[in-house]
Amino acid sequence: MSRLKIERAAVLGSGVMGTALAAHLANAGLDVLLLDIVPPELTEADRAQGLTRKDPRFRNRLATRSLEQALKSEPAPFFTKGLARRIHVGNLEDDLPKLAQVDWILEAVVERLDIKRSLFEKVEAHRQAGTIVTTNTSGLSIGDMSQGRSDDFRAHFLGTHFFNPPRYLHLLEVIPGPDTKAEVVDFMTAFGDRRLGKGVVAAKDTPNFIANRIGAFAALHTIHAMIESGLTVEAVDKLTGKTIGRPKSATFRTADLVGLDTFLHVARNVVENAPQDESRSVFEPPTPIQQMVERGWLGEKTGQGFYQKSKDADGQRVILSLDLKSMEYGPQEKVSLPVLEMAKNVSDLGERLQMLVADRSPAGEFLWQTLSATLVYAATRVPEISDRIEDVDAAMRWGFGWELGPFEIWDVLGVERIARRLEKEGRPVPALVQTAIAHGGSFYVSDGPQQLVLTSAGERESWAPPEGVIVLEREHAAGREVKRNAGASLIDIGDGIACFEFHSKMNSIGADTLGLLQWSLDEVTRNFEGLVIGNQGPNFSAGANIMLLLLEAQEGNWDEIDLAIRQFQKATTSLRKCLRPVVVAPFQLTLGGGCEFVLHADRVQAAAETYIGLVEVGVGLIPGAGGTKEMAARALADLPPQADPLPPLMRVFETIAMAKVAKSAREAFDLGFLRQGDGITMNSDRLIAAAKAQVQALAEAGYVPPPPAEILAVGRDCLAALRTGVRQMLVGHFISEYDAQLADKVAWILCGGELTRPTKVSEQYFLDLEREAFLSLVGQRKTQERMAHMLKTGKPLRN
Repeated sequence: MSRLKIERAAVLGSGVMGTALAAHLANAGLDVLLLDIVPPELTEADRAQGLTRKDPRFRNRLATRSLEQALKSEPAPFFTKGLARRIHVGNLEDDLPKLAQVDWILEAVVERLDIKRSLFEKVEAHRQAGTIVTTNTSGLSIGDMSQGRSDDFRAHFLGTHFFNPPRYLHLLEVIPGPDTKAEVVDFMTAFGDRRLGKGVVAAKDTPNFIANRIGAFAALHTIHAMIESGLTVEAVDKLTGKTIGRPKSATFRTADLVGLDTFLHVARNVVENAPQDESRSVFEPPTPIQQMVERGWLGEKTGQGFYQKSKDADGQRVILSLDLKSMEYGPQEKVSLPVLEMAKNVSDLGERLQMLVADRSPAGEFLWQTLSATLVYAATRVPEISDRIEDVDAAMRWGFGWELGPFEIWDVLGVERIARRLEKEGRPVPALVQTAIAHGGSFYVSDGPQQLVLTSAGERESWAPPEGVIVLEREHAAGREVKRNAGASLIDIGDGIACFEFHSKMNSIGADTLGLLQWSLDEVTRNFEGLVIGNQGPNFSAGANIMLLLLEAQEGNWDEIDLAIRQFQKATTSLRKCLRPVVVAPFQLTLGGGCEFVLHADRVQAAAETYIGLVEVGVGLIPGAGGTKEMAARALADLPPQADPLPPLMRVFETIAMAKVAKSAREAFDLGFLRQGDGITMNSDRLIAAAKAQVQALAEAGYVPPPPAEILAVGRDCLAALRTGVRQMLVGHFISEYDAQLADKVAWILCGGELTRPTKVSEQYFLDLEREAFLSLVGQRKTQERMAHMLKTGKPLRN
């Protein structure tokens, strides 16, 4: 068999999901052919343009329009819009011969077995032997789809079930058919992981596979229970969202986003194709849900579902909720449940779940009934849907956004405790749960750095992360922590490389973090070959600790604030002065001070999903830890002699003054936050290991820290030009007086003040300008109002 590879792909079907899949394949660097059917007839607009049925613009219209719509969509399916050039559109009549030129054919047409089979028959007439063919079905039988196809087709055919939107949701279920070659499954698993950046789980060819099987049960059981309990839609969403470690969209908002037609299609698949499922009746939609579908109330796509956007008597936008008894929309009730108030005071999810299910109020009983039913259902489905409980847990975390998977919840609630309560209520205890009780009373067991997992066969086996993945929690458990305080840790991650890990709330950067960093840089210089700065929390860093800064400002402790700025500046500049290479590994939110850490690294290894920016103006400040200085230096570093410095400096000015945030690591290159030599890792699970490899490469190449830099301060002429632009924005009422003041401070620093002519100056010169501007702003009432507003709402205040 020839070596499998994928560089060119075809996506069949340009619906919302098919086009989003094509976009993500383009994100991963593939050339993509996107095909859809030929429109049934010419429209009046077609005729007005003089198109005929033979015109490619008519014949490719569906795929073309889908791609155009994708470029306007939010959240964006592309890392950058320029990646859309990797996608070439066509149709399923004229362009099927082009399938002979691709390495992977991904089907994403309507969820009907007959249509998929018919399409695969046509595909087989054109595909080359050995080409991988996969279906993105959300739950139809892989084996049934491949019936009637050749041996080679079936050997290279399997399910690859992505979750929508595929760029953002981590889960990829890989489902072999009865004849799929093992090497094809292994290849697609590795390709999905490393190239596409997905968390891959192996699923069995059963209705709805893993995540949709359990997720649909959980949602439908909740809806049935709600109707019986008399709780409202909004009350159930309050109970079943963040409170229990689920997404904020909870039950009904999620159903609206997915679409009730799609939701019921998934449910119907179990009813029709899982006759042995003892809980099939749960998948039968209750009467109100059927009525909603009949009326076309499908959720977000039709403008109304469980919620409806409307306007009140004053014309203000409001969101109404549906009363499932009267089937009428009305104002949402204010949900006030004692159990929710108590839950707010418990930060640890495991402890919070224990408190919630122990509560005997109607709301607590509702949570117990719905949560315990889902736990029982998940345990009963193993080994039917998967042999590995860790894959079931991962599928629910990655595909549905649960903080804990069902078996992890079993453990935090106490397997024996839950089993006893089930028995007391006369409910069955799954065989797998009884096995867990017989083997120590849990599904997962930690033995020092080693984690043991209960198998479906009732044995304990060691679990280890995939090759090339470093899990910092395991490094801590293995006793590799060098030093720790409340804000950060230094960890030995092997091969002479250390990792500096943030672990404060939101990974905000305070004095404890900065203090340990200075100690760690000295320690790395003495005893290590290099340093990674990274962590595995929800976000890399939200920046400096605004709460502490606001308190100091309100107390008028200006000397303390001045010292804090100096310490932060010393920390970021020390990264570049360190005698060992430093690589920063940002991911997700990397804002303010977190971005300034990135800007001062020798190299950056960023996760593809990195949202990075200098956003300090949003709280009435300027980047004060070297960020403004560094962006000025980057803008002017390669400026040719006699070239006008204003255009590159203007771009940086706009980036900082408008608090622009790159929406991907690729866009971060465009905005100047990343530069040549920095890397991107598609799968954030592999980020720390990839950053470690960067450090090792720098060390092995004989790393020498860069010499002290001199930066061009362009002076008053460029400053005058920037100020003119700010004045025009103010006169045009596009910005406020206060915004203009902030923009002026940014311009002042970027230009190096009002020097009479361009002059090379030291980094410290720019750092002093930053500190002076920062201190002049932090004491102002409007700045403190902005900081307070950001802390309260998480959003910037415009005043």
